[in-house]
Amino acid sequence: MSFLQLHPNIRIRIVTSFLIRAVGTMIFPFMAIYFSDKLGQAVAGFLLFANICAQMLMGFYGGYFADRWGRKKVMVYGEIAQCIAFVFMALANSPLLDSPWLTFAMMLVQNASNGMIGPAADAMLIDVSTKENRTFMYSINYWAVNLSVAIGSVLGGILFATHRFELILGLTGVSLFALALTVFFMQETYKPSTIDNAPKASILKDVFTSYKQVMQDQRFLLFSLSGLLIFSLEFQTANYIAVRLSNEFQTQMVHVGSLFSFELNGLKVFSLIQLENTLLIVCLSLFVSKLVRQASEARTMYTGGFLFVIGYSVISYSNSLVVIIAAMLLATIGELLHIPTRQAYLSQIVKDGARSSYMAVNGLFFQCARLTGTIGISVGAILPTMGMSILLLAIGLSGLLLLRHVQQQDQQIGIRCSQANAKGAAD
Repeated sequence: MSFLQLHPNIRIRIVTSFLIRAVGTMIFPFMAIYFSDKLGQAVAGFLLFANICAQMLMGFYGGYFADRWGRKKVMVYGEIAQCIAFVFMALANSPLLDSPWLTFAMMLVQNASNGMIGPAADAMLIDVSTKENRTFMYSINYWAVNLSVAIGSVLGGILFATHRFELILGLTGVSLFALALTVFFMQETYKPSTIDNAPKASILKDVFTSYKQVMQDQRFLLFSLSGLLIFSLEFQTANYIAVRLSNEFQTQMVHVGSLFSFELNGLKVFSLIQLENTLLIVCLSLFVSKLVRQASEARTMYTGGFLFVIGYSVISYSNSLVVIIAAMLLATIGELLHIPTRQAYLSQIVKDGARSSYMAVNGLFFQCARLTGTIGISVGAILPTMGMSILLLAIGLSGLLLLRHVQQQDQQIGIRCSQANAKGAAD
């Protein structure tokens, strides 16, 4: 299996997503600093929270419309809205105009349109992939995501303060290129029935009716909840763990042979493990995907989740540089094992006629996991380090137990189906 053997839609989506994310990472992670400088820290926090809410809300509508209109149509509409937003965002940061409020309004439009695109794109990837190549597809996509973030973070840190207008202009151009590829080269993968596509008396009511099926799928909800609990540990890294290391890690001198030495404090350790995580994923993801291709999907997913939980639990407690680096290595290996197999497993349990709706709800759980990262700072101010570490370990293990429960349910269903087939053949 190679990248060129994947469906053209998959290749287009991975390439366009890589380009937009690479340039976008040069801009959006630094917008908190921009809004804080222009409008104040309190207002900046509210504006960024509003952006997350807009993306979550439109994700529901995106999932609904993708199951009613088709994947490509929703993606095209969403990308057109993104292009328009980027054009006006560039204008708001140009030599002609300096408007943080117009910038915020266009970020709101961009996040809302991104919320629409996400479920449709995720469902489209499932539509055109097979059980045999999904783990490989998600491994390639995960590698591309992390490589784009690594490139964008480095260049953004260098260029954002002095070349913000040029970066946004570049993002506009990349977005237009992605739109052209989607319109002219991407194929529609889902044609809804005329019944589903019929006009509704109340769209809002039909949205709730559409998601009722998803919310009644206990296996899917438990699987998504397990992901919320497990991934909430990773989102503590940029929040509670960063604060803890800043306060507790004792500054020390690190000597690299006789060449040079440098001072290492808590914030630098936080940056170091972030860099370690990104570089390991970029360097090892394709290699690990080859190793696990023939392994049991369920066992690989569970083992990876366990390593992930243990690694981040240790990082949340230890102040030893060697232990922290080793724990991040363990957590990253777990991440490489867990995430592609988890995504492949998710594609198997969603219902075919409502894939976008399922992916929208799964995205909501992911956003909730992001929000738990911010809560961890407040809880960490109350609990001692040991108590916080035990709490995070308990949360992660609870997620693993839920995952194990879902896997056992599937095994029992498989056994009953095999017995029923054997009985039918005997009769």
